[in-house]
Amino acid sequence: MYRIAVLGEYDSIYGFATLGLETFPVSDAEQGSTQLRRLAESGYAVIYVTESMAEQIKKEIERYKTQMLPAIILIPGVSGNTSAGINGVKKSVEQAVGSDILFSGN
Repeated sequence: MYRIAVLGEYDSIYGFATLGLETFPVSDAEQGSTQLRRLAESGYAVIYVTESMAEQIKKEIERYKTQMLPAIILIPGVSGNTSAGINGVKKSVEQAVGSDILFSGN
């Protein structure tokens, strides 16, 4: 059975534990990179990462872009939404279907 993890700043992720997800609070880029690597190597299928932490560990996240698992999904944190998460999903959909499905020709 696959597991789901949430990685980021404590204040942004602690609520996910009430949903039954495993949370991994980190406070800096070094901790974030190390923890992401551990989670990926431990068989987590989905890893949610706060947008602010993802900004700090871009190189580590890039290592997993071409792999089936884990799926790394960016989520907003308490510091707000940077649109990085939605832009990443939009780009993935564009690659999968060959066009921007959100484009309005009006």
